[in-house]
Amino acid sequence: MSTSPHAAPGLILRVFHFYRDGFRQMTVGRTLWKIIALKLFVMFAVLKFFFFPNFLATEFTTDSQRADHVINNLTRSVQRNVTTPVKGEKL
Repeated sequence: MSTSPHAAPGLILRVFHFYRDGFRQMTVGRTLWKIIALKLFVMFAVLKFFFFPNFLATEFTTDSQRADHVINNLTRSVQRNVTTPVKGEKL
């Protein structure tokens, strides 16, 4: 097997042709890919609106209020973790 720098484009082209020909000859696979695409669309586009509301946009009016809320929550959780002693350790 040659290790010349020109071998990589040939390999990439062969892999591309392999997948292209495989997808062209699929019959059941096309239906399965359509089902997968539909499920992904439902999961990311539809369910996002029901289960992941934009909390920061609904609770705060300005970007600075949102930033302050995020910073306060992040630093509060870090401070809580720093002051919590590890088992067998004293403060």
